[in-house]
Amino acid sequence: MGGKESIVIDGSCGEGGGQILRTSLSLASITAKPLKLVNIRGGRKKPGLRPQHLTAVRACASVCGAKLDGAELGARKLTFVPGAIAPGFYEFHIGTAGAATLVLQTILPPLSMAKGESSLLISGGTHVPWSPPYHHVAQVLVPTISQLGFKCEPQIKHWGWYPKGGGVIQARVKPYSPLGSLNLNQPFALKSLSGISASSRLPEHIRVRQKKQVEARLQKAGIQGEIELVDVHARNPGTLLFLCVQGKDSLAGFSSLGARGKRAELVADEAVDDFFLFLESGAALDRHLADQLLIYLANAPGKHQFTTSKVTQHLLTNAWVIEKSSPCSMPHAPCWKMRNDC
Repeated sequence: MGGKESIVIDGSCGEGGGQILRTSLSLASITAKPLKLVNIRGGRKKPGLRPQHLTAVRACASVCGAKLDGAELGARKLTFVPGAIAPGFYEFHIGTAGAATLVLQTILPPLSMAKGESSLLISGGTHVPWSPPYHHVAQVLVPTISQLGFKCEPQIKHWGWYPKGGGVIQARVKPYSPLGSLNLNQPFALKSLSGISASSRLPEHIRVRQKKQVEARLQKAGIQGEIELVDVHARNPGTLLFLCVQGKDSLAGFSSLGARGKRAELVADEAVDDFFLFLESGAALDRHLADQLLIYLANAPGKHQFTTSKVTQHLLTNAWVIEKSSPCSMPHAPCWKMRNDC
């Protein structure tokens, strides 16, 4: 352990899922402090490490030369002793439809702190339930963290739906260069809207119906937008409706996935309903971007502010993990002041 006291994180706290694992690993890599995780995913019906989480553990260990104990499927406790973060080329394969975006989410913060550029290739699910779709990461998260000085250039090479996966994400990660404070606390002022209606191995009318439903809903609300139809090659059928909205100062994204027996119109409605609720909130950031942003704010100098449409359990859990991960050893110790008046 090199004489350093371990940070102990209980994975059953807060939302009790994989986010605690991912944030803890990222911060341990950055701070070079040993980590002990107990009760991993203790709030889930099937606790312990699943393939996606195990890939994230091994990926984080690879980028910082960490020593591992307990890194196996189903494990509910884990010891992670990090070394120095090293830039380079890294390739990770989940082997299932587990979210490739969540593996990227785990290793992007530490690799940003490396002293050189890195290249990544991650295979798995790119648009799967219970995780940010690739397009939210590429079009919303990445441009937002670039305002802080975190530079990532992602590309999607292959799409991967549940249950077969097979998606591939590539990314270049450049060293972090501070750009100052991030202040996103003004009400969202819509400037433009774009989106995609995508499907794989399904009749064309499904993605067309998704698009028409979105356009009808937006027209009724007096909002203009461009929705692109995309026929995607993938291993199994799937559909996506994704909306990206540009405000004066911030970006937001809203998505919905299709499923067997789920009407195309409902897929569209779910994304549009989420978008309308966001506009009504008067917040600057969508709820998914807010919780993903915290770890970058905690590692960037300055006083940062943002408003979000909803203070989610994910956001609160991330804040808790960041505080538990020994703020005194972090580059910029966070001090959270949360308001839930949106």
